[in-house]
Amino acid sequence: MKFLMRVFTLLILLSGITMKAQEQEQTRNNSQNSTFDKYEVFSPLFMRGQVTAFHSATGIPGPEYWQNRANYKIEATLDTINQVVKGKMTITYINNSPYNLDFLWLQLDQNTFKKDSRGSALYPAEDRNGVHTFTKGYDLNNVSIKMGKKSLKADYIVNDTRMQIRLPEALEAKGEEMEISIDYSFVIPEHGKDRMGRVNTKNGWIYTIAQWYPRMEVLDEVDGWNTLPYLGTGEFYLEYGDFDYQITVPANMVVVGSGELQNPKEVLTENERNQLEKARKSDTTVTIRSIQDIRDDQHVKGNGKGMLTWHFKMQQSRDVAWAASKAFIWDAARIKLPKGKKALAQSVYPVESSGKNAYGRSTEFVKKSIELYSEEWYPYSYPVATNVGAQVSGMEYPGIVFCSYKSKNQRLWGVINHEFGHNWFPMIVGSNERKYAWMDEGFNTFINEISTKEFNNGEFFDEKDIQDAGYNLFDDRLDPVFTVPDVIHNQHNLGIEAYYKPGTALRVLRNAVLGKDRFDYAFRTYIKRWAFKHPTPWDFFNTMNNAAGEDLSWFWKGWIMNNWKLDQAVESIDYVNGDPSQGAQITLLNKDKMVMPTTLKIIQKNGREEIVKLPVEIWMTGPEYVYTYPSTSEIVSVEIDPDHEVPDVNPKNNKISTLVNAPAGQTATKVIEKYLEAIGGRSTLEDVKDMVTEMEVDLQGNTLKITSMKKRPDKYRMSITVPEANETLVQYIVNGDEVSVESYGQTQNLNDEQKEVLKSRTQIFPELNYLEEGYQTKLLGMQVNNGKDLYVLQVTTPEGEVVKEYYDADSGLKVKEEVIADENSTIKKYSNYREVNGVKIPFEQTTNAFGQELSMKVQDVKINSGLKDTNFKVE
Repeated sequence: MKFLMRVFTLLILLSGITMKAQEQEQTRNNSQNSTFDKYEVFSPLFMRGQVTAFHSATGIPGPEYWQNRANYKIEATLDTINQVVKGKMTITYINNSPYNLDFLWLQLDQNTFKKDSRGSALYPAEDRNGVHTFTKGYDLNNVSIKMGKKSLKADYIVNDTRMQIRLPEALEAKGEEMEISIDYSFVIPEHGKDRMGRVNTKNGWIYTIAQWYPRMEVLDEVDGWNTLPYLGTGEFYLEYGDFDYQITVPANMVVVGSGELQNPKEVLTENERNQLEKARKSDTTVTIRSIQDIRDDQHVKGNGKGMLTWHFKMQQSRDVAWAASKAFIWDAARIKLPKGKKALAQSVYPVESSGKNAYGRSTEFVKKSIELYSEEWYPYSYPVATNVGAQVSGMEYPGIVFCSYKSKNQRLWGVINHEFGHNWFPMIVGSNERKYAWMDEGFNTFINEISTKEFNNGEFFDEKDIQDAGYNLFDDRLDPVFTVPDVIHNQHNLGIEAYYKPGTALRVLRNAVLGKDRFDYAFRTYIKRWAFKHPTPWDFFNTMNNAAGEDLSWFWKGWIMNNWKLDQAVESIDYVNGDPSQGAQITLLNKDKMVMPTTLKIIQKNGREEIVKLPVEIWMTGPEYVYTYPSTSEIVSVEIDPDHEVPDVNPKNNKISTLVNAPAGQTATKVIEKYLEAIGGRSTLEDVKDMVTEMEVDLQGNTLKITSMKKRPDKYRMSITVPEANETLVQYIVNGDEVSVESYGQTQNLNDEQKEVLKSRTQIFPELNYLEEGYQTKLLGMQVNNGKDLYVLQVTTPEGEVVKEYYDADSGLKVKEEVIADENSTIKKYSNYREVNGVKIPFEQTTNAFGQELSMKVQDVKINSGLKDTNFKVE
């Protein structure tokens, strides 16, 4: 799902279309005036009112901090005929609070699959969190309680996904405990909101069973009873405790679950037990159950007839989940933890997932991700880590994760690394996922990137251009990060606000504000303080502030609490008394509400380069800051954030460069004519009647195919597809005056300005028209880039689109273009020119999108292939 969330935001950039009208929807601040308010940003009142005896100003749990505890004993049976789980459970609930409790609240998550549930009303069926097939939810056959020596039927009500038990007498404060016993059953949905369910594979059903027993709600000092219903996007908030559970299944099935198997002799063959022991001592993957074992139906004595009960225990956990199937291949390896400790990494998956580029590496990925997280942040706290290949695209539970059995290569690493990162947030650090998705998804996204960079020398690491990410992170249409996830609702926005933006915020805090040493110390302190406890956002803010020794209120306001933007600009360069040797006055402007420390790269004409770091306090003077730099010669350029460590909503104004005058007699006309000659000559280009270009771009291990068709005089078709999923994400068609845009099969409404922009894309070689009436073409000068002299042209199209184009002075070829819309720009680079039918085509193109530079590689070009008009028919 995270992949699809990001794809949607990239479609326009990948297709090379930047619509001015679309840019204007975001209401950019395009004037020289700033919306920055130093009093709002640096107000001293931000952290006031959040300190109690339970949550201290230092970020340490307060002297009176407490949390309740819930221990579970469960016996469940999997009925594979009726697709039902039947269970009996007893919860021992311990009231450590200072309050006598007259009632208790429990979660009944399976009720979300009922037709009249609140979640069904909020999410359409086709949504990830929608109900694809309704069930009757929990069937509660018996609910009883035991207080002291008294056992009696419980007085309870059920409301949507919650149960209230009204006690006959108060459960006393500070340590009194009681028991709750429930007999229950539920039908297993096939699509359990992409968090649990079942899927039928070549060798049988795979069951991924989670949210499978009534669970205690959290009672805390912040919200009292946390009774938000389970709707879909908001995940979980649970008490810690010990689990003792037994799963009875048909004897030919393998069961894996949270915690450690207690009865291997009763449920495993001798060979399986021997192989497991080898795996516990091996740093490479050991096969426990092979493809051949599945074919031979070799699993238990007695040829797998009857039923077997698998017994697991899990200590100090907030939840447990399990999976079962007769179709599982099973392999495992040793996890090396700090201080000589060990755990077991294992994977189970169907034969459809096997292979060295797929689940054959799953256990390796599990092992290494956990070792990296344990070494970097906090030791893994469970005896086993299991990845299950099934129908769930990616979901985490303590000690076990469910991942798509179709994932391969980078995508498989990404989902395993992400889901096991959740064992730190929120399995170890038990934040409230129902309210603060950013505290688990965002923190996890941050540590995912670090471990991916370290894994196997960066095998799957893609360096992102953080500066360019500002376009997406600071979109007016986003909610603040500090928003309840079900209120965000929109899956695309959720991907940014819960995952990408808070993850980027921590990266920026680490790299551009505190530095690695201070950040890492403070972040580890937060994890250690709140391991197996329930932190609030303020506990995180206070810990980072105190442990790093920095008042970061301005940072939390901009990144987390508000949807502010960062737009820092170099406004001007002036010289003291007009003499560069006496010093330069560089005027900087903070144009929007967010602030950040500012790093400048200054290059002088005499060749001297210098990096200057200015603290965030420079903005305490207001939106404008004048930095006096001791220059000794003219300044060639001043650039904010030269290493691209900070997102900026408008990177275009981050730099002032001095262009060198072009040689005498050089003109825009000569540059264009040289380019046309370099790629084939004007007459050859004019003879091109149609062209088909097929490109591929890799996005996080997934291949997108971009197909462009053009036919003179006025026909254009472009589509972006995901070949693996056989899915068309977006399609543009222009046929004369008819214009059509479809996204995910839905026709999009366009205004006249957007239609005109699309019509202009029908030109096969737009440069043929640059010298015609309606175009304004101007030679701005020359620029040196990577040791090459480039001519810089500014072209204004008849539609008002402004493009800066950069041509190699020697070869004449275009190497870069910058499409400017308002104050924002999209940059495309061209390289690896190859000749096709007498025309040179750039077979490698890159574009800046979603904080990274995406490489698009041309796979095929057809010229004058006789495209039919029917290819451009608008339905």
